[in-house]
Parts: sequence; structure tokens; C-alpha cells
Amino acid sequence: MTEAAKSNKAPRTAITPTREENFPEWYQNVIKAAEMAENAPVRGCMVIRPYGYAVWENIQKHLDAMIKAEGVDNAYFPLLIPLSFIAKEAKHIDGFAKECAVVTHHRLEANDAGDLVPAGELTEPMIIRPTSETIIGDVYSRWVQSYRDLPLKINQWANVMRWEMRPRIFLRTSEFLWQEGHNVFETHDQAEADARRMIDVYREFYEDYMAVPGYIGAKTPDERFPGAIETYTIEAFMQDGKALQGCTSHNLGQTFSNSADIKFLDRDGTLKHAWTTSWGLSSRTVGALIMVHADDDGMVMPPKLAPHQVAILPIVRDDADTDKILAFCDELQKQLAAKGVTARTDKTEARSSDKMWTAIKKGVPVRVEVGAREIAEGKLTFTRRDLGKDGKKTATVGEFLSSIGGVLDQMQKDMLDRAREKMKAMVTDVASLKEMRDFFAGEKIGGVRIDYKLIQDSEEFEAIKKDFSVTPRCLPFDDEGQKVIVAKAY
Repeated sequence: MTEAAKSNKAPRTAITPTREENFPEWYQNVIKAAEMAENAPVRGCMVIRPYGYAVWENIQKHLDAMIKAEGVDNAYFPLLIPLSFIAKEAKHIDGFAKECAVVTHHRLEANDAGDLVPAGELTEPMIIRPTSETIIGDVYSRWVQSYRDLPLKINQWANVMRWEMRPRIFLRTSEFLWQEGHNVFETHDQAEADARRMIDVYREFYEDYMAVPGYIGAKTPDERFPGAIETYTIEAFMQDGKALQGCTSHNLGQTFSNSADIKFLDRDGTLKHAWTTSWGLSSRTVGALIMVHADDDGMVMPPKLAPHQVAILPIVRDDADTDKILAFCDELQKQLAAKGVTARTDKTEARSSDKMWTAIKKGVPVRVEVGAREIAEGKLTFTRRDLGKDGKKTATVGEFLSSIGGVLDQMQKDMLDRAREKMKAMVTDVASLKEMRDFFAGEKIGGVRIDYKLIQDSEEFEAIKKDFSVTPRCLPFDDEGQKVIVAKAY
């Protein structure tokens, strides 16, 4: 139940329409209310506001540490990729061709009317990177000469461009942020082990930091990354029952080493093509956070990724108390920082109720109310965002400071547990294609799990995909590739 619904004074929800009434509009309004992002003047692009970008920065910080723990170094590669590089790998570009943004000129000049027009045509068109396999492959062909140069493990944090016809903030934008890892190995088995390991790193990140569970498995051949011999994925389920591909890890085999001529002198003295992997996670993870955790009062931030974990709300009813209350709040914030807890004091001149609702809509994990009475009594009232009034407690300052770490840890755990229960309820096992058709025809929430062999080379399955706009999401590892999950997806 939302916080507003629990209050007799505020029977309406902070976000309208609600999730049940109109999920897509609810999603957009949560982003607006939490001041996370907004549409940019360039169609299909977004402006990530400070609060939303702080979430992405926390994602970067924690995931980057996990990536480096796998022996991967960060580097940076060009934004512009020569068309000739892209053209080397036909299978790869076929998957991105319609989404590519092409730069054809390098200079603007004023025409007779005084308008600026492109003037200097490039000798070769450049593609704004939709992904970097081709240009990184060219670089690796010079870096890799011997088996002693392997394994080579590189990651870059960057932006990419893929023209998007139906944009939605964080989920599908023409320009988005991500990390892309590109590793090189001597053998197929090493590449396969790396692709599997990196999807497990992503699983750990999704569960431990985002409190978002997912189905982990392999993509079907038709859904693989262009040029890959295996694609592994995390498919998370949103509150409306649609799946979202949270990240991918690809065993690229020798596809790109052949096209980019990445060769090494092996231990036996022969020249061989290397085996490569790539893996990535993008800013759509912020959209996943919203659609998994937010409620009808706004965002609910997992404590480990929250821009600030505690909102300190000064309650000032008498101007004479202002300095005293704010000084107390500043000291409390310092004491929290000493315990590794990030906090922010709302020093705006807004009413106390407005400060509270700002913290609620932003999803700050814990909010603390501080007024003259609290200072006089030496007590604090604090509330967990995910529990609303059920999570409201009173404690001395010492008790609060000693318990806040545990409160945040418990909230993080509870959010994952609740999300996992919801995810399990989203997938229904069916024994036939008729049952699958009946499920989607009944407009039920979620997707289905079915024996994989029943959909292979099936005309009826192709008809179901077309009729209900569903796709095979993955072959879960837990089912040893024998079953497939089918659902609508973002």
C-alpha cells in the first residue's frame, strides 16, 4: 500500500494515474516527480537531471569496482567509426543498420541567405558508435601479437547512438550511457567461461545493489547479438508484467577476430585467430529500478544506489528555532557521514509537509523529522520509505545512529525479497502452445515458460508472436536450456 493511501489526510496518491490505471504514464510521472530526467530538445534523447545522474554515478561506481575485480582495465575508444570498419562485418551491421547515425560533413558555411549549411563532405562517412566491436577490433589487431599478450581485458564507459523511433526515457533513447567490455582469449573455452562469468557478475550487481532479480540464461539463436555464437542475458520482469533485458554478455567466437584480423602467435608457433567476448549494461537499468520498485507515491530507492540514503527534514514552526534546528541537522548529517551513511538536509523554505512529500517522491530510503520538540527530548522520528507508516519509529539520537546501518541493510534485503516474489508470480508454466495462446489472449500479467522444443520451427509459435507481440526472452540456466520464457518486452 502506498504512503498516501495509508494517510487519512491524503487519500489520493502522489502519482496519477496509478500503475493500475496507466502504467506507461505512471512511469513517466514518477520520473518527473522524482526529478530524475526529462525529454531533450533533440527528439529521442534525454536530459538526465542531477538526481537521476547521481543514481547512474552510483551504478558506475559499484559496477566499475566489480569489473576491475575481474582483471579488466578501463580505456576509451573513438565515438566516430569509419563506415569501412562497420562494413567488414555484415552480420553485425545488419542488426544495427537502420539505427545508425551517419556523419557525412565536417564543416558549416553560410549560404547566400546567411543560413548555415553543411559544406565540407567527408572522404569517408563516419558512424556514431552504435557499439564498438569493429573499431576496438581494429585496435586489438595491433595490440595482440602473441599468446603472451592474452588475455586482453578492456572496458569503456561511454555513450552510444541508435536512432529510436518510439523513445521512452531511460528505456529507449537515441543516445544512452553504458559500459562495454571487450575481452580477447586464446581459446573458445576461455571465451565461453568469460561470457558466462560476466553475466554472473551482472547478476550479482542486479541482486546485491539494485535489489532486482531476473531470469538468467541464453538467448535463442534468433535473439542473439548480431555476430555472436552465444548471448547470455538477465531478463527482469517489471510490475506491469513485461520483461526487460537488463544486460547481455556475448561469446563472439572468432567472428570479429576474423573480420578485424586479430591474430596471435600461439604457443606451438602457429598463427591463430583469437576468440573474443563483449558484454554491456546501460542506463536503462535506471528504468528497471523505477518499474520494479516505485509505487503510486513515487520512487523507492534501494539504499545501496540511492543518491542519499537519509533525508533530514527540519520542522521549523518558530523562526527563533531555525538556527538551532538547522545546526542540529548539520551535526546529525556529519555523524551519519562518519558511519558511511549519505544524508542530505532539506533547507528549503518549503512547508514541512512538502519536504516530506519531496523525500517520498524521490524515494529516499529513510527520512528523519527534526523539530524543536525532538531536540528537547533527544529523540528522532524516522520512517522507511518502502514501509510507509508501518516503518515509522522513534528513537534516541544514539539509538538511531547505532541502528541506521542495519535499517538500510534490512530495507535492501526486503526490497530484493519482495521483487523476487513478484518475479516468480509473473511467469506461468504451460504445457502446450494452445495454453500459451490462451494465456496471452486472456491478457494475463506476465509471461509463460514452456518446453523449448515446442516452439522450435513452429508456425503456430510464429503466429502467437505476431498476434500478441511477444518474444522468447531466454533459456534459463536453472532449466538447463530445456525451457524458454516467452513474454512481451520493453
